[in-house]
Amino acid sequence: MRIGLFTAQKADSFVHRLSGITKLICFLVLTGAVMFSYDIRVIICVMVFSFIVLKISKITFSQIKLMLIYVVIFLAVNAMLTFFFAPGYGTEIYGTRHVFLKLFGNYDVTSETLFFIVTKFMKYASVIPLGMIFLLTTDPSELASSLNAIGVHYKAAFAFALTLRYFPDIQRDYKDISQAQQARGLEMSNKAKFWDRFKRALSIILPLILSTLDRIETITNAMDLRGFGKFKKRTWYRRRKLTKEDIFALLISLVILTATIIISVFINHSRFYNPFI
Repeated sequence: MRIGLFTAQKADSFVHRLSGITKLICFLVLTGAVMFSYDIRVIICVMVFSFIVLKISKITFSQIKLMLIYVVIFLAVNAMLTFFFAPGYGTEIYGTRHVFLKLFGNYDVTSETLFFIVTKFMKYASVIPLGMIFLLTTDPSELASSLNAIGVHYKAAFAFALTLRYFPDIQRDYKDISQAQQARGLEMSNKAKFWDRFKRALSIILPLILSTLDRIETITNAMDLRGFGKFKKRTWYRRRKLTKEDIFALLISLVILTATIIISVFINHSRFYNPFI
């Protein structure tokens, strides 16, 4: 059976045994640490840590292959746009200018700008595994009950859980609509030209939106018929108490965040690591 792009998978691993709220907090804390610092040494350490956790969580390459392709394309485009719109931004940040490659006009590739682009690339790349771990190991219902347990209103928690559940549903609808169009004679496989496949993929968006709205209306009516939102509190079938493993994971995340802040404030005296001084 094909694994959904955003579908949470069940497995017996340290990460899967963590509470949903623990994984959410760890994801936010580690993401905050990476976003706060522009020290490539810290970013690489967090990246290595995230890939180690990805391995521990027993997530296979086939599960994240398509996601990685999209991410690499996005990061490559982001790097090119950064250089196109601000070729001298690295010089402004680091205060020096070392021309690495002369192109034309003001578009000289400096070591400072190249270092900044690489740092930015690594920054985004280090967050992606954390997001994959969170999406692929977290059951939406269990996460909603955990959010409600720490004070989030159950309506907001339930809405968040439904959002996570929509990802595999939308993916499945896209595949069904695509197969229906191919049955009518529209070639959308690798045999067709890229531009033709792209235009035909865009034609799926409208029926996909309509089917999504129809599903939203169905779920809303079902929730209203069951009296959802009538009471101030509700019980949960899926609720998991925090364990020693959860505490350990939270402490590790807080240690990484604290170390990032200490390095930036007291060692680098800036969010940016400057190797050119």
